[in-house]
Amino acid sequence: MIIYQNDAIGFRTAVDENRIADDIELKFQSNYGRKVGDSERDSWAKSLKYMESILRNSKVPDDCGVLIEYNIPSTNKRIDFIISGYDQDGNANFIIVELKQWSVANATDKEDIVTTSIGKKVREVAHPSYQAYSYVKYLSDMNEAIYKDNLKPYSCAYLHNYKRKNSEPLLFEQYKTIIEETPIFFAKDTKKLEEFINKYVGKGNGLDILYQIENGKIRPSKKFVEYVSEIFDGNKVYTLLDEQKVAYESIIACVKSATAKTTIIVDGGPGTGKSVVAMNAFVELLKRKKNLKFVAPNASFRGVMIDMLSNNNKRSKKRLGALFSGSASFYDAKNDVFDVLVVDEAHRLKKKGAFMYKGENQVEDVVKASRINVFFIDDNQRIRPEDVGTVAEIKSTAAKYKSEVVEVKLEAQFRCAGAEGFLNWVDHNLQIKETANFDGWDRDTFDFMIVDDPNILLEKINKKNEEGFKSRILAGYAWPWTSEKNGNPNAEIDDVKMQEFDFSMPWNSRSTQSPWAIDDEKMNQIGCVHTSQGLEFDYVGVIIGNDLRHDPDTMKIYSSYDDYYDVMGKTGLKEKPEELTYLIKNVYKVLMSRGMKGCYVFCRDKNLQDYLCNRFGK
Repeated sequence: MIIYQNDAIGFRTAVDENRIADDIELKFQSNYGRKVGDSERDSWAKSLKYMESILRNSKVPDDCGVLIEYNIPSTNKRIDFIISGYDQDGNANFIIVELKQWSVANATDKEDIVTTSIGKKVREVAHPSYQAYSYVKYLSDMNEAIYKDNLKPYSCAYLHNYKRKNSEPLLFEQYKTIIEETPIFFAKDTKKLEEFINKYVGKGNGLDILYQIENGKIRPSKKFVEYVSEIFDGNKVYTLLDEQKVAYESIIACVKSATAKTTIIVDGGPGTGKSVVAMNAFVELLKRKKNLKFVAPNASFRGVMIDMLSNNNKRSKKRLGALFSGSASFYDAKNDVFDVLVVDEAHRLKKKGAFMYKGENQVEDVVKASRINVFFIDDNQRIRPEDVGTVAEIKSTAAKYKSEVVEVKLEAQFRCAGAEGFLNWVDHNLQIKETANFDGWDRDTFDFMIVDDPNILLEKINKKNEEGFKSRILAGYAWPWTSEKNGNPNAEIDDVKMQEFDFSMPWNSRSTQSPWAIDDEKMNQIGCVHTSQGLEFDYVGVIIGNDLRHDPDTMKIYSSYDDYYDVMGKTGLKEKPEELTYLIKNVYKVLMSRGMKGCYVFCRDKNLQDYLCNRFGK
């Protein structure tokens, strides 16, 4: 989406007449239906005066094209400034300019990451050159006009307030590669920037190039498909087995034969391989040149998927990240703008009122925005009142949009042989639903233990990690979580405390929350349902807090509202104890089902501990 478009002379005139911010604001409100913040408006007024001076002094022709605040299709990212035109060899080019008002920054030891002050706080952010580079890479990978019509993109960063230091952190050796690809210009580098712009667009005639950029179809390039396929095809984690293969082929066949709007529902419990099928289907549809996204409501799950695919390489992560999305960004998408949306963990789709969500219903957003939508779902993994993703909701929404519904069932477990029996035992004895495994399973095939002390739980998980197994401690929201502003951005504070056992550990880090599940340096942090749902470990140690209890007289498991600290998880449920109990049981089922080879449990409520021990036959 283009917010502001003009030729170079029109842009310069608007700046000279001091109306450029007004012009952009008017177009912004028309396109987005909301007002512009004062800080953003001020940044336009200030930064664009510098760019007007650069264009004027570069002596590029008046008919160069100018785009400001270009919204990259299928994303929520906006490019600050684009100028287009031809070079002296007749090549059609455009330059992405990342504008920054920074005056100070510092280097880090992380690839392409720096620190700077934003909103009166020092934060880690992408190097400005990397930011501009990533936009070029996305457009080159996904915009058909660019990779087919030989439009050549270039990029740079311009920090017009920044006085370069003698030993400049932004130019340190670790940033050498990205700066070679995308140069960075400081306050006194105006001549260099003018020469850079003139070199690539100095012959003008850029408006047609802008038209091609805006109207290019969004679909993956052949090179990008080959790149993703090469990463994916060599990863044994995503090998399809038995029933998973059937589900996968059913999805592909349905997409191939669909002549009308279609909704595919893949229903399966923990361990049935929903995510494996989802990723295989996604990559195959990418190979078929579909305009699609992999949608994962849970940011931690999404982050780990990208990390695993990219082998934690930052450049690969950013490039792959363009294909992945959260679920909150489709509320204002046009009808059928995507060929396919693949939604994993669809039971976590939200309704109006969820944090940072501006729409009404994310199930409806997805169905409306895609010609074919594929939902991978388990109704029994809803954990908050705002979680609207259910099979019934999807069917109802599909009917509203006249979308044909196709149902695929995943039932077979693909964990070790005893895991299915164990999960059935959990269902029965957490009183979620009755199963045939009420009195146990083949215990030689799945390692389960109820321990009397959380320190023993920690010792067992540490030992498994030492033996080379991927293992983590998990807990329900039965303890407060100290906020970042109160000194806890990176797991500094031991919030999970049980004085009676001399036990304390921190929740997982906020500042680097996504990789917690695969970062060995974070094994001493406790994960929650939001950082573990959808993921799998070899072994888990689960702490069941006082938010879930057992009443020996009624023989019922019940929840404790006051001991449950997930504010969004209990909103509106103070007078609805049965619904709260249902959701908290689901939380603990999710946590206990994360272990593929074993699960160890400690219950803080003595009655619940005794009840589960009795049911286990301990």
